[in-house]
Amino acid sequence: MYIAIVKYNAGNIYSVVNVLRRLGVDPVLTDDAEQLRKADGVLFPGQGEARGAMEYLKARRLDEVIRDLRQPVFGICVGQQLLCRHSEEGDVDCIGIFDAEVKRFQPQRHEDKVPCMGWNCLEVRGEWKEVSDGSVSPLLEGLGEKPYVYFVHSYYVPVCQDTIATADYILPYSASMHKDNFYACQFHPEKSGKVGEQILRNFLELTNRK
Repeated sequence: MYIAIVKYNAGNIYSVVNVLRRLGVDPVLTDDAEQLRKADGVLFPGQGEARGAMEYLKARRLDEVIRDLRQPVFGICVGQQLLCRHSEEGDVDCIGIFDAEVKRFQPQRHEDKVPCMGWNCLEVRGEWKEVSDGSVSPLLEGLGEKPYVYFVHSYYVPVCQDTIATADYILPYSASMHKDNFYACQFHPEKSGKVGEQILRNFLELTNRK
């Protein structure tokens, strides 16, 4: 199995690499278009600032490469946000897989802190748009009841037609998304214990189904 991780100016990449290695996969970290195109699956993780990340990607035309990928792609944290149409962070147009605009949290009460940081429960949505039998997206299979995952973010994606799981902080928002071969999550699976490992394992399994 050949798994590629998109290399761009974002942090937290190597923690994803370490979890994948524990799962038996040695990924390639690359910003080379051909390496990304020939991968069985592509991860697009990271922490960082949207405008700077998009400038890096566009300078290398990697935004176009990612948009045209046909194998499973998994955006994590800023990766989910960059797969959206536009971000308020830096007022920048993004890759545009998900037709959604990334917003900044606006505190409503004294105890509302930004960034949102810590563990929160996922509300996994059954009967999402591509199935009718009440099942969930294959990315989120086998998580058990009330799965908790770890978040660090100041911006969020509103709930939309591509939302497959929500979390609630100040307001409900998209904790995970899925459209065609593109999957994404706002939280950090690599920091989310057994639940996060199961999600990454599910993604690796998706690369075997393509």
